[in-house]
Amino acid sequence: MFKKILIANRGEIACRVIKTARKMGIRTVAVYSDADRNALHVKMADEAVHIGPPPAAQSYIVIDRIMEAVRQSGAEAVHPGYGFLSENMNFAAALEKAGVVFIGPPSPAIEAMGDKITSKKLAQEAGVSTVPGYMGLIADGDEAVRISGEIGYPVMIKASAGGGGKGMRIAWSESEVKEGFQSSKNEAAASFGDDRIFIEKFVTQPRHIEIQVLADSHGNCVYLHERECSIQRRNQKVIEEAPSPFLDEATRRAMGEQACALAKAVGYTSAGTVEFIVDGNRNFYFLEMNTRLQVEHPVTELITGIDLVEQMIRVAAGEPLPFAQSDLRINGWAMESRLYAEDPYRNFLPSIGRLTRYRPPVEGPTEGGGIVRNDTGVYEGGEISMYYDPMIAKLCTWAPTRLQAIEEMRLALDTFEVEGIGHNLPFVAAVMDHPRFVSGNITTAFIAEEYPEGFQGATLTEGTLRRVAAAAAAMHRVAEIRRSRISGRLGNHERHVGTDWVVSLQGESFRVGIGADREGATVRFEDGSQHRVVSDWRPGQSLARLDVDGTPLVMKVGKIPQGFRLRLRGADLKVHVRSPRQAKLAALMPEKLPPDTSKFLLCPMPGLVAKIYVAEGDEVQEGQALCTVEAMKMENILRAERKGTIRKIAAAPGASLRVDEVIMEFE
Repeated sequence: MFKKILIANRGEIACRVIKTARKMGIRTVAVYSDADRNALHVKMADEAVHIGPPPAAQSYIVIDRIMEAVRQSGAEAVHPGYGFLSENMNFAAALEKAGVVFIGPPSPAIEAMGDKITSKKLAQEAGVSTVPGYMGLIADGDEAVRISGEIGYPVMIKASAGGGGKGMRIAWSESEVKEGFQSSKNEAAASFGDDRIFIEKFVTQPRHIEIQVLADSHGNCVYLHERECSIQRRNQKVIEEAPSPFLDEATRRAMGEQACALAKAVGYTSAGTVEFIVDGNRNFYFLEMNTRLQVEHPVTELITGIDLVEQMIRVAAGEPLPFAQSDLRINGWAMESRLYAEDPYRNFLPSIGRLTRYRPPVEGPTEGGGIVRNDTGVYEGGEISMYYDPMIAKLCTWAPTRLQAIEEMRLALDTFEVEGIGHNLPFVAAVMDHPRFVSGNITTAFIAEEYPEGFQGATLTEGTLRRVAAAAAAMHRVAEIRRSRISGRLGNHERHVGTDWVVSLQGESFRVGIGADREGATVRFEDGSQHRVVSDWRPGQSLARLDVDGTPLVMKVGKIPQGFRLRLRGADLKVHVRSPRQAKLAALMPEKLPPDTSKFLLCPMPGLVAKIYVAEGDEVQEGQALCTVEAMKMENILRAERKGTIRKIAAAPGASLRVDEVIMEFE
């Protein structure tokens, strides 16, 4: 077995590999750019080597810099993680030439299957059903338009060396092909150093289901069942689960056997993933093969009990797989929510800054009989950089059934505290409560169909709203008692604190009465209903863990005048708890309106102005592209919301802007 391995990656996946290596008694070497000098993976590793400036193109994907780090550290093997150089055959070949083991497949298998164009051709030759498309290289936008017309719209424009949603666009027209082709090339070049693009038919109403395979150098290959990855935004997975709620055993076996046959055909070893598009009749089509560890591998580990990173290391060391296909069973259900540094209230645009608060839920067994796992690469006080992928953690839950796993995820998400940056926790929490998701009736179009106008927060059901109102009333009573004691007005005579209150939230008001005892409080509503609230929450605590009618309720708590800011289940609520007299007066107060910014194009996230498409004096139409802002390796095209004339352009290409900084002004 290896004594020392280098992880050619960063963030949560580097931390993930370090954990398994440590468990196996293997020393680890981290690599880091200037931006990652104080990163968590650097702190966790036994050694760390600096490899260059912040941009990945000058550090993490420069083969010579990684090879120099290998030489300096004396590492015997390299784990590439995912992204960066993980599917770069030249990197694998360079390691092989230097006598260093690549913890992944052989370079010929990477060449054959890591390249999406080549892999599709090989799959077709092997008799695997594939999605119609053009597998040759495409020279320019005009050729892309011609090919797209022959395939038939809609089409998917994809980077050949892509992954993680980078360099991918869906196009429904000629204009979208021209625009998407160039953006995909730019993103692919920036993310992978390879701007080759191919085009395939976009299958409407598809499910994205992938098979995890594991093969050794002794001729053994197994599939570790499937993952459902259909909840995607901009072709980037957001929520994954294992197994799929859609597959039956016959389809699962057919997909698994086909995935293994394909892996064996190219001499594949190590962990890999064969991705399929599955239609409503359970017909499946080969999409691509990722010759690396997948981001969502933890859900497979949770339902199989197998450490995939450990098996990758053992296979690379020449060991045979310690189990056969007949040994593998599906145990329970697992969910994964990806925590991204992006603001769901600003159309999921990237967010950067300092994590002023970062408190994940406690990992391990839960009171409900489940398991919580959080793979992360950040810490409280750390910086979220504009240079890398915005994913900062993967929150996973396991339970015996799918509905139980969802409920465990709901509680874990409500428990997860993140402050200082925009993040998508409210959105994934809202998805967990969405009836369509809960039913399992999902496709890759789920987010576009269910949130066509973007995400503006969840609306709680009447039942949940009443539970929150009862909890807020009970919490307010505790806060009032504390204030009275501090002021010295009432001493210890808690009975003098009011019992009648009006709780206002989400556009509704409830008049309630509170009866308290040593164990908790009973909150009675005007219609005669009541809720029993038990909690040890105290004023100043940012997380309230309550029991309402015997069911857990977890809320993030902030203080506002005459109440609380409460966040749970994807909702962000201002909850006012007032005396009847205060509530009557508050109803007479005018509502404060936000400032009018309709005449300005504001930068929606910190980023770099890549292009300006208009000039001062130009008349623009609704939907017309105005400029491109680049952040976290993604190009974001900003468009005109209405017809107008450009009065002034305040930012030039190359400018680095803050959130809400003015880019241009309209007349």
